[in-house]
Amino acid sequence: MRSHCKRSSGVISVEAERGKVRLRPPRNALDQRVVGWWRLQGTLFWGAPVLVLVVLGLLITPARFWLLTPAAVFAVLGLVWVIAMPLWWFQVHRWEVTETAVYARSGFFWQEWRVAPMSRIQTVDTLRGPLQQLFKLATVTVTTASARGAVKIRGLDHELAASLAEQLTETTQATPGDAT
Repeated sequence: MRSHCKRSSGVISVEAERGKVRLRPPRNALDQRVVGWWRLQGTLFWGAPVLVLVVLGLLITPARFWLLTPAAVFAVLGLVWVIAMPLWWFQVHRWEVTETAVYARSGFFWQEWRVAPMSRIQTVDTLRGPLQQLFKLATVTVTTASARGAVKIRGLDHELAASLAEQLTETTQATPGDAT
């Protein structure tokens, strides 16, 4: 028997089979602002060693070549990473919530698909670090009894994340099972 999930605050709007949880590609993309968030993270990650090498290269004249050369290499690699990787990740990372489960797909070379049945969810948390706050994003963490760890959906609009956490909490409280 198939049923349609009703849209509640823009969170659930997918078709699900009652009682069946299966691994399949999640349908929802992350918020587009996540690309800027990832780019800023990459800029900070690659920019810090470049800055240190450039400053040392300017201060230590005999080692200038040996410090500025790796700085240039890091700068070029970082620039390529900052431009390409967030776009690639945006195409790969997906999430979805149905009546029966939370689905998430993430990764780079090793892509991970996770499914957390509603009956196994123990806690639902949201996290907003300083950079996420700057971009009005949040991470939703769905903790289950799995030894694999929590399912994390990074890069959601902060209001959608709060609504999703509230909805998942209500749904898991109404779902039979002991979440173990």
